[in-house]
Amino acid sequence: MHWGTSGLRDEQVAFLQSVFDDPVLVADDSWGLLDTRVLHVRDAAGDYVVKASGQDNAHFPRELAAHRDGWTSVLGRRTSRLVAADEDARVLVLDRLPGRLALGSPHEHDPDVHRQAGTVLRRFHQQSAREDPQYLHRERDKALRLLDDPHRIDADTAERVRALFEAWVPHPVTVVPTHGDWHPRNWLVDRGRLLAIDYGRFALRPAATDCTRLAVLYWERRPELERAFLDGYGEDPRDPEDWRWLQLREAVGTAVWAHAVHDEAFEAQGQRMLRDALTAF
Repeated sequence: MHWGTSGLRDEQVAFLQSVFDDPVLVADDSWGLLDTRVLHVRDAAGDYVVKASGQDNAHFPRELAAHRDGWTSVLGRRTSRLVAADEDARVLVLDRLPGRLALGSPHEHDPDVHRQAGTVLRRFHQQSAREDPQYLHRERDKALRLLDDPHRIDADTAERVRALFEAWVPHPVTVVPTHGDWHPRNWLVDRGRLLAIDYGRFALRPAATDCTRLAVLYWERRPELERAFLDGYGEDPRDPEDWRWLQLREAVGTAVWAHAVHDEAFEAQGQRMLRDALTAF
């Protein structure tokens, strides 16, 4: 295989040459928003996903920690297995899961798939829990810093959001291992069975944070999907008071980050999230 067409750096290619024997590049599955390269590679032993990124990419260490530190093992064959990694070169190799991406397929709005998503996520969350007295403080401070970054939130809205966060007095919360981007873009479905991918936003957070994308993208318009998810999860992890703050923080982060990476559709979503979140105040 000629890695020169892959967009990888020399040290990343050198590492992959030590991992694979006569590999073939099947497809480039990169999203294109960040500097992460996602490659479908095949050799005599099977199919793999290669994920490589730049030195400043925050997603790489999170995904590596999720796999290397054993957090993903609780899901068994419902998620990928880490095959090899080079932390310095910032490249990892995962076994490639079968199935079809739920996003853009009939599975995207299938209540049974959303029920499975609740069940799988509950298993991931339940493996650990601890109290974090500073989590909400950090999120409040992060939101305020983000409002100082370039964005296209209108001035009156930004000032209102800033005033709300500055007046907020956070409290300790329970944090669990979270996926961080839990919705159909990161679900595969293989013969009706949901599989999970992409732990680039893995972190210890309140369980409810893994509901934020689903709530905005699906539950507002399809309440039957919310019911199916919660049926699979077994309870609603959202505390109403904390939830409104988490939604507001997520909305700010989405609008500012999407603007920074020039994703206008995602930025528009962030702006909608912000308007919706503010109705709770």
